[in-house]
Amino acid sequence: MIRRALIVVGLAIVLGLVGFETAGKERLLATGQVVLLELAPRDPRSLIQGDYMQLDYAIARRTAHGDDWPRDGAIVVSPDDQGVAQFRRRDGGEPLAAGETRLAYRLRGGRLQIGTNAFYFQEGAADTYAPARYGELRVGPDGTSLLVGLRDADRQPLGTR
Repeated sequence: MIRRALIVVGLAIVLGLVGFETAGKERLLATGQVVLLELAPRDPRSLIQGDYMQLDYAIARRTAHGDDWPRDGAIVVSPDDQGVAQFRRRDGGEPLAAGETRLAYRLRGGRLQIGTNAFYFQEGAADTYAPARYGELRVGPDGTSLLVGLRDADRQPLGTR
């Protein structure tokens, strides 16, 4: 009897945590600020492997970081005249100026990682996403980001939403 009650309580906790995380992601999708990041050049031979595209962001390659940068933190970006995010500075917690956005990063293996590094799509849709030049992210006030789509050279959405 006690074992069954513990299982039910454990299951309720797990399902509650999953629901809480899902609600947070849905809230970010609905209210997050749209940020476009230029995709870094990549080898077309390894561009698409199976049903996903490996991503690398140009801003992560261009941002010089020293040994004093924490493993997890945020950078501040703002859009250029084309609406594409450009690095401004490492976030030190100061208030953001108009048009600036916090964007969380992870420093792993000496490389700055922003957002997700893969975009998954339906089998057989590789040609639809091959012209991708920008990643479209939704970013929350704390810098948390979700990749919501890819865009072509004219910054037009690719695929279906």
